[in-house]
Amino acid sequence: MNRKQIAVCAIVIVTMGYLYLQPVKGLVKSKEVAAKPATTAVDANAKPTAELTEASVSALAKQSLDAEQLKQVEALEGQLQSATFAAKPSVQRSLAALWDANVQPAPAAFYYQEIARQTNAFDDWVNTGNRFNEATKRSQDANEQIALSAKASEAFLNATKLKPADLEAKTGLGVAYVNGGGMPMQGIALLLEVVKLDPKNHSALLNLGMFAMKSGQYDKAVGRFKTMIAIKEELEPYFYLAESYKQLGQKQEAIAAYEKCKQLIGDPAESSRIDEFIKELKK
Repeated sequence: MNRKQIAVCAIVIVTMGYLYLQPVKGLVKSKEVAAKPATTAVDANAKPTAELTEASVSALAKQSLDAEQLKQVEALEGQLQSATFAAKPSVQRSLAALWDANVQPAPAAFYYQEIARQTNAFDDWVNTGNRFNEATKRSQDANEQIALSAKASEAFLNATKLKPADLEAKTGLGVAYVNGGGMPMQGIALLLEVVKLDPKNHSALLNLGMFAMKSGQYDKAVGRFKTMIAIKEELEPYFYLAESYKQLGQKQEAIAAYEKCKQLIGDPAESSRIDEFIKELKK
């Protein structure tokens, strides 16, 4: 199994720990909201309370790098400091790509943001928003999540101004609205709109399933993840499917989904955590 697959597995498991501790405020538990147009203004109650900068998130991310990786990052940072204005975007792209390669979305997001502010290009805004959403998902700090989600919302709002009908931008904006804490229903409405237009949309289905879990709607979550698996068998939806079955008390179904996770991971060391979950269910 390659490094990125291992990282995805680790992120999924870490995310699940946060998932049950922090339900999304404002989500309806009895049913999903009917699709309706979402407002394009960030809710005042969802303003970030944590001040994040490229320097602060990079300093934290550097702690996970080995000596060679750190050397590469710091070399590019040195180039950026001495680069002319015209040369900066190229160095920033190299830094963003390097942080991406090391599975560190937060610093990558800040570099993509700087690029997007210069180019105002759709793809750059989407890259920015996607990284900020991923950083939100990985964060364990509520204030930081609000700050990161606000930046994701800004990026996707700029992207939707350039391409109002683009489904990736709509999905990203919906996720950011829900994660930001102030506009969950508008976010869900956007995701449902995307699924209505594209019933096989991977990102919208995944996030609708995750948000259903956060609001205790595990039966709805099962439906979302089963739809994803029918399209393509992947680790992440299988893991969330297993967790949803577990919460519903359907132990055999949960065990079967966990076993499928082990097959998809394909690495004994990385499968050991899944074995612990299965052991608990067999007690």
